[in-house]
Amino acid sequence: MKALLKSLLLTAVLMMSAQAAHHENPKVLIKTTMGDITVSLNADKAPLSVANFLEYVDSGFYNGTIFHRVIRDFMIQGGGLTPDMDKKTTNASIKNESKNGLKNVRGSIAMARTNSPHTATSQFFINHKTNDFLNGAENKWGYAVFGMVTDGMDVVDFIANEKTTRKDGRGDVPVTPILIQSITRL
Repeated sequence: MKALLKSLLLTAVLMMSAQAAHHENPKVLIKTTMGDITVSLNADKAPLSVANFLEYVDSGFYNGTIFHRVIRDFMIQGGGLTPDMDKKTTNASIKNESKNGLKNVRGSIAMARTNSPHTATSQFFINHKTNDFLNGAENKWGYAVFGMVTDGMDVVDFIANEKTTRKDGRGDVPVTPILIQSITRL
């Protein structure tokens, strides 16, 4: 009886650990008009950024937004503007987690922000190439990486190579809008 109880307890602990691990590092699917991008989020090292991003995902906030800033050999940015270039109303900004050890390497996803370090809300970017200058350091705030593209980097490449223009006072806007149809948890 005692051995059975220990075995059941161990099984329950392992199941909870597996569920927690699955919860802590979820994956999302970004469906765009140019194809799909799968991203694995790193809640261990960027818990605030992941929780913030998933709050927007779960509410459907990103559905119908665009990649509004696209710079080849740098990054693609989206998650805050409609195809008409209207800025969506966001939640409060979050604390910058750029000193978490994750780096702005090709395929990483990070929080976009203004020049002030703690201003990230809904907008994010995917690094088209490694951008070490965006990393945080002990004496410098960077741009908080919170995940990595695991499938669909070819789609990121296609988007990054789109022709861009100026629109409504913004530069590097794709001539043909690249719609984020949805972002959902996998």
